[in-house]
Amino acid sequence: MDGGAARLNPTGLTTLTSTDNTMTIGEIVGFIAASLTTVSFVPQVWHTFRTRDVSGISLGMYSCFTLGVLLWLVYGLLVEAWPVVVANAITLALAAAILVMKLRY
Repeated sequence: MDGGAARLNPTGLTTLTSTDNTMTIGEIVGFIAASLTTVSFVPQVWHTFRTRDVSGISLGMYSCFTLGVLLWLVYGLLVEAWPVVVANAITLALAAAILVMKLRY
């Protein structure tokens, strides 16, 4: 039984295979990048929630950013790019939380 191996697929990208699933190096990099950029919002959300200080947050920037993240989420769903979907769903929730706090405080 094959426990897992790295193979070059027809696109030229290395693929990690196992009996359960297959994930390309590109998908792995995508999930890592998505995780890091998404987690980077947690300290800002926590700080804003804790201090209720939104003076340094631009309403225009966060409005545009949140709309952009929503559109990336829609794009990810349309093309079935799951790293994009997962990262942007979480980022949308975090960015929307900051935006709501900006409007509320």
